[in-house]
Amino acid sequence: MDVSWTVWALTIFGLSALIAVDFFIGRKPHDVSTKEAGIWTIVWIALAVLFGAGLMVFGESQASGEFFAGFITEKSLSVDNLFVFVLIMAKFSVPSHLQQRVLLIGVLIALVLRAIFIAAGAAVIANFSWVFYIFGAFLIYTAWKLIQEARADEDEDDWEENRLLKKIEHRFGVADQYHGTKLFIRKNGKRILTPLMVVMLAIGMTDVLFALDSIPAIFGLTQDPYIVFTANAFALMGLRQLYFLIGGLLKKLVHLSYGLSVILGFIGVKLVLHAMHESGVDTPEISIPFSLSVIGGVLVITTITSLIASKKQVAAEAEEAAKAAKAETAGPADEESKSISS
Repeated sequence: MDVSWTVWALTIFGLSALIAVDFFIGRKPHDVSTKEAGIWTIVWIALAVLFGAGLMVFGESQASGEFFAGFITEKSLSVDNLFVFVLIMAKFSVPSHLQQRVLLIGVLIALVLRAIFIAAGAAVIANFSWVFYIFGAFLIYTAWKLIQEARADEDEDDWEENRLLKKIEHRFGVADQYHGTKLFIRKNGKRILTPLMVVMLAIGMTDVLFALDSIPAIFGLTQDPYIVFTANAFALMGLRQLYFLIGGLLKKLVHLSYGLSVILGFIGVKLVLHAMHESGVDTPEISIPFSLSVIGGVLVITTITSLIASKKQVAAEAEEAAKAAKAETAGPADEESKSISS
C-alpha cells in the first residue's frame, strides 16, 4: 500500500494522542478495577477495528486483511507476554497501585523498540529478500521451542534477572523500598535507583526479546511497514488494561503456548515459501484470508481446550482436597472409637 508522508505523520500524531490519553487516564497511581479495565479494553479493540475498517474503505481490502491478521497475531503474542509481566511484578513485589504505571512505561518502551526494529526489518527486506529464509527458520525454531517448553510442563513461578540488570543494580545501588512513582532517590548523598526503576528496566529488556519473535512473525503476514507498525501499535496500546482484565485468566490458558507455536510455525512456513517464490521457485502462495482463518481458528480452539482442561484440573484438585479432608476427619474418629471399645 502506497502511504504518503502526510498519512504517516497523521497516523503517528493520532497514535501519540491516544497514548497521551492513556497516560492521562493512568497518571494517578490507583488500583485498576475489572470494570475500568474491561471498558478500556473494549475501547482499544474498537479503535483497532475502526482503523482496519478505515483501511478497507480508504485503502484496499488486502491492506485491511493484513492489518487484522497482524493485529490478532501481535495481540495473541502480547497475551503470552503478560505471563512474564506477572512474574516480574511478583518478583519485585510491585504494589498494586503502581503496576499500571510500570505497564504504561513498558508499553511506551515496547512501541519505541518495535518502531526501530520495524524500520530496520523493512530496510533489510527491501535490499535482501533472502532474509525471509532466516525469519522463517527463526519462527519455526521458536515454535518448536514453545512446544518443548509446554511439553516439559515446567511451572515457572519465578523470574530471574539477567546479568545486565544485575550489573546496573550493583553499579547504581537500589533502595530497599518503593518511594511512590519516583525512579531515583538520594541516600547518603548518593543517587540510587528505586525498585520501580528496576522493574521498568526489567520490562524494557524483556520487550527487546519479545520484539525478536513478534517482528518476524508480522513480516510473515505483510511486508508493508505501515501495516506492520500500526498493527503493533494497536496491539500494544490496550495491553495495560488487558493485564488487569485477564490477570486471573492467564493461568487458565494452559494450552496457549501450543496455539502460539502452531501460529508461529505456520507463519514460518509461509515465510519460507515466500522466500522460495522470490528466488524463482514455483511454490504456492498462502493468502491473507487463509492466514487469518488459521490464526483465528487456532486461537479459538486453544482457548476452548484451555478452559476445559483448567476446569477438569480444578475439579480434580477439589476432589483430592475433599478426600484429604475426609481422611483427616476419619482418623481422629477411628482412634476415639478404638479407645471406647478398649
